[in-house]
Amino acid sequence: MSQSFSDETHRNMLSRIPHCTGREISDWLRTVEEGPALVRFDEKVSWLRGAHDLSYGHAKAIVHEHDLRRAARKF
Repeated sequence: MSQSFSDETHRNMLSRIPHCTGREISDWLRTVEEGPALVRFDEKVSWLRGAHDLSYGHAKAIVHEHDLRRAARKF
């Protein structure tokens, strides 16, 4: 079972990702969008971790942000 981050923790994690990975959040969101058509959250996190050598926390934050932005576009 995955743990939930608070909104503040999520924002803090996102702000550190460019420094830790050398890539901007927009690049990571595009990577998820263009990646394999995985449905489940945990599958996307596992794919990012394996394919791009990300930590669990960074991968989870990227997938969560991707899902939030995708949901916002639907309304």
